[in-house]
Amino acid sequence: MPKPAPTEEFPDTEVSPDPSLERRTRRTFSMADKLAIIAKADACQHGELGALLRQHGLYSQQVNAWRRQLADGGQSALAKSAPGPAPRLSAEQKENEKLRGENAQLTRKLEIAEGCIELQKKLSHLLEQANNESGS
Repeated sequence: MPKPAPTEEFPDTEVSPDPSLERRTRRTFSMADKLAIIAKADACQHGELGALLRQHGLYSQQVNAWRRQLADGGQSALAKSAPGPAPRLSAEQKENEKLRGENAQLTRKLEIAEGCIELQKKLSHLLEQANNESGS
């Protein structure tokens, strides 16, 4: 059944997306923004910090973290970093761990193979002794 054309009896019900309802993205602050906010926060009198934080949509812990980063690593530490925790190991360290694991696995296989060879030698020696005793 074909869709009826919009008329006064059936108004057009097409929905247009509202940009304000679109999925929000993570906010990012440039190094200059972070420095400016820290400077404003340091200049705040008693009771003014809350208004500054609300104005920028921040929590006090975020500003404290920026202060720590600035104190620990200077302005370069405030530059954008990847979200999430820092990796535990570097790529080289991961590769070393992988190779150590493979080395341990191959060493164990070699020990098993050498044990089998020793067992075969002992069995061969016992069979020779049994043949010599029964043949004499």
